[in-house]
Amino acid sequence: MKKTGVLKVVNLILGIFFVNQVVTGLIHARLSHNMYEILHEGGGIILALSGVLHLILNWNWINSNYLRKSAATKA
Repeated sequence: MKKTGVLKVVNLILGIFFVNQVVTGLIHARLSHNMYEILHEGGGIILALSGVLHLILNWNWINSNYLRKSAATKA
C-alpha cells in the first residue's frame, strides 16, 4: 500500500478514536467501570499510537515546513 493509502486509513482511525475519547469522556458516569476501561482507556492507547504513526508518516512535511530554516531567514 502506498503512503497516501496508509495515511487515509490512519487519519480515519484518528478521527474515530478522537470522537470515541470525547463521547466516552462525556458519558463515563453511565458506563460500567469495565466498559469505560475498554472504550476510553483502550481507545486512548490506540489514539496515541495512531497519532505517533501519523507524525512518522508526515515527518517530511513537518520537517520542511516547521523545522528547516527558509532561505529568507538565512539571508
